[in-house]
Amino acid sequence: YRIGDSFTNILTPLLPYYPLVIIFAQKYEKDIGLGTLISAMLPYSVVFALTAIPLLVLWIFFGLPMGPGAPLEYIP
Repeated sequence: YRIGDSFTNILTPLLPYYPLVIIFAQKYEKDIGLGTLISAMLPYSVVFALTAIPLLVLWIFFGLPMGPGAPLEYIP
């Protein structure tokens, strides 16, 4: 869930900080808007997805824990 959510956050206008991002972007380019910002962030999102998903697959393949005290499987 978090991997799919993390690289698409900047692409959705529902992000609470999106107006702030647009304001800061307008400091450098006056006519930037929602579509321009989404199209500028799309390549970064794709590259992040193409690196994060294989990294997760390798992490699971090697059986590494997700964190301290967090195994890969749920053991009741």
